[in-house]
Amino acid sequence: MTPFLAEFIGTALVILLGNGVVANVVLTGTKGNGGGWIVITTAWALAVFVGVVVSAPYSGAHLNPAVTIALAISGKFEWAQVPTYMLAQMIGAMLGSFLVWVKYKDHFLATDDKGLKLAAFSTGPAIRNTFSNLTSEIIGSFVLLFVIFYFTNAEIVDTKAPVGLGSLGAIPVMFLVWAIGLSLGGTTGYAINPVRDLGPRIMHSILPISGKGSSEWSYSWIPVIGPMIGASLAAFLYLALNR
Repeated sequence: MTPFLAEFIGTALVILLGNGVVANVVLTGTKGNGGGWIVITTAWALAVFVGVVVSAPYSGAHLNPAVTIALAISGKFEWAQVPTYMLAQMIGAMLGSFLVWVKYKDHFLATDDKGLKLAAFSTGPAIRNTFSNLTSEIIGSFVLLFVIFYFTNAEIVDTKAPVGLGSLGAIPVMFLVWAIGLSLGGTTGYAINPVRDLGPRIMHSILPISGKGSSEWSYSWIPVIGPMIGASLAAFLYLALNR
C-alpha cells in the first residue's frame, strides 16, 4: 500500500458507499427507496469512516482535494505531493461512482426521472441561486476543515503518552461529516469535496445510462470551487489563530 493507492482506494470506498445510499434511496424499486435525508446523511458519514479506516495509516486519509490543499496551506503537508493525492482522489471517485452504476444498473433502468438518476452521481441545489449555492459549499467546507485542524490525538493526561485507538480514531471525522450533512446539507447536497462531485459527474456524462438527462455542467463548478475556497479560508484562519 502506498499513499497514492490509499487515497485511490479510500476515495473509491467513500463514493461507492456514499453515492450508493443516494441510489438506494432515490432510485425506483430499491428496498431503501424513500428512506429520506437521515438515511443519506448517516450513510455518507459512515462511508467517510470506512474510507478513513482503510487509508489513514498510509496517506493520512485526505480523500478530498480541499483537505489536501488546506493542509498544504497550513504547512502540514508538502505541496509537492498535492498533485499525486488529487489525481488519486479523482480516479478513486470515478471508480466508486462507476461501481454504484454497476450495482444499481437495474434500478437506473427502472427509474424514469432523469434528475434522480443524476442525483445518484452528483449534487445539485434545492433552490438554484449561484451566490447562495456557492456560499453554502464554502460554509460547509469551512466547517469541515476548521474542525479537522483542531482534532487531537487521545493521550494519557499525566504522561502525555498517546493512546492507540486504531480504527476508532476515524470516528470524529465521521461525526463531523454527519453534523454537516444534517445541519448544512439541505441546500446543495453538501459536496464539500470537489472530486466527490466532479468525478461522478464525469461518469454520469460518459456511462451508457438509459434515459439519462443532462449532467448539469453549468452548475458543476460550484461544488468544485466552493469547497476549495471554504477549505482555504479555514486554513488561513487556523494559521492566524495559531501564530
